[in-house]
Amino acid sequence: MAHHEPSAPDSGAQVINFRQRAGAPPKGLGHTGASGNRPGSADDDLAKFGRDDTPDDYRHRMITNVAAFGFVLLLVAAGLWLADTMASMRKNQDCVLSGRRNCAPIEGPTGSRY
Repeated sequence: MAHHEPSAPDSGAQVINFRQRAGAPPKGLGHTGASGNRPGSADDDLAKFGRDDTPDDYRHRMITNVAAFGFVLLLVAAGLWLADTMASMRKNQDCVLSGRRNCAPIEGPTGSRY
């Protein structure tokens, strides 16, 4: 069985030096901002969302939350109404397509005893 030894590093290996792009600052010598990052970095982008010293308008925030909650409740109610309407239409359509007649629901008196 032959034993393979690692080849010497000089055995035909070549190191290729890549040239810098024109206008690119040398590595490690780029312009850094106050945070130590390049301008336009994530830290600079997120700084505009930081809290400032203005007081929080708690009343306005609560009114907005109540309005959003009401809107969500309205959407849920509309979705439930739509689902109920579709179910009753499907029931009536199944009745008609099965060949029966008088598939309309019959409403009876609610307060009487039979």
